Amino acid sequence: MNDVAIRAEGLGKRYRLGQQGASGGTLLSEMLSTVVRGRDRTRVPLGDPADFWALRDVSFEISTGSAVGIIGRNGAGKSTLLKILSRITDPTEGTAELHARVASLLEVGTGFHPELSGAENIYLSGAVLGMRREEIRRKFDEIVDFSGIESQFLDTPVKRYSSGMQVRLGFAVAAHLEPEILIIDEVLAVGDAKFQAKCLGKIEQIGESGRTVIFVSHNMPAILRLCSRALLLDHGRLVTDGPTHEAVRMYLESDLGRSGERRWLDWSSAPGDDVARLRSVRVLPIGGGPAEEIDIRQPIDIEVEFWTGALDGLRPSANLALYNDEGVCLFITNDWKGRAVLDAPGGSRVVRATCRIPGNFLAEGRVLVTPAVSTFNPSIAHAIERDAIAFQVVDRSEGDGVRGDATNEWPGVLRPMLDWRTETDQPDDPT
Repeated sequence: MNDVAIRAEGLGKRYRLGQQGASGGTLLSEMLSTVVRGRDRTRVPLGDPADFWALRDVSFEISTGSAVGIIGRNGAGKSTLLKILSRITDPTEGTAELHARVASLLEVGTGFHPELSGAENIYLSGAVLGMRREEIRRKFDEIVDFSGIESQFLDTPVKRYSSGMQVRLGFAVAAHLEPEILIIDEVLAVGDAKFQAKCLGKIEQIGESGRTVIFVSHNMPAILRLCSRALLLDHGRLVTDGPTHEAVRMYLESDLGRSGERRWLDWSSAPGDDVARLRSVRVLPIGGGPAEEIDIRQPIDIEVEFWTGALDGLRPSANLALYNDEGVCLFITNDWKGRAVLDAPGGSRVVRATCRIPGNFLAEGRVLVTPAVSTFNPSIAHAIERDAIAFQVVDRSEGDGVRGDATNEWPGVLRPMLDWRTETDQPDDPT
């Protein structure tokens, strides 16, 4: 067996913008444009054709049996790269070698026909994806069971299915392919949470079977869980190729413009008013400097510094609101006790407030931190900066976290390790 499953050298894909085709247009396009503009109107110029490189000078090797993630913002070139690897489009320059049978899941529901039944579409979609009829027949019951589609709906045309049912059936077919290389693009962006967890588990199972998996997603926890290596693309170029946690950290910093630390050096331009202005906020693992990646088991401090002016009896205190990637508020906390330090005489000063979050409390995923400084009665937020910093919580599933030895999806916006008490009793004497 070849140790290299995929080899790409100098891949590039160029598109010509503002060009209708080799002859400048087709009969149909000319007819339509004439109708829209009117026969006697001056032709509207399309502009000079320009080169747009969706991908440029991308080189890498992927070994057999590895799981590799491809990440980057929208328009980075991820889908173009997958289309080249899937043989859907040819590169303008460079070469891509694939040394095994390839299947691509670039769109869930490929090959579905709305007038055919669910059962008929299983065969049709499977054939489009490259499965043999005997292979589909052998796996038919498994596909139906995985999809969760009830048997009475299998003979119903899929045009009468809900979008969720179509997505589940489409992924169920694709998930039962048996290629040596599986290329997957954003399947976790569709369906409900339960279905997404099922997809993730299936992809993980495919990777553990020794097949090569190429996985594209904007879901960073999924990338971290499934892939040991990641490629980060930006504007069509390969920015980094290395361990997943390093690539994800670089992606989050560059894509969001946020990191684990934020400072405002100029008092006059810092968020706030005459009562309080933010000076800095940062995430600090215990015993370390500012960080953007946190082990789920590790306690952390979130430190907020702010300037205060003439207080006139006001006692501002620091607040933190933590959110996940989906905008769900994880919790809000306030430094009530710390206000007492402001009772001491003195004028303007810098206040540093630190909130400690215990290990085994946050769930894995990206956490966005909004710091604020407020006074109460009445409640006024004098300084606030939404999503000022961000950090990634990583669950490495090494057996000493909340998961224990479990590797399945673990839902919830928080993941606290709680105290349990287990006891045993002697069974009652049945006699």
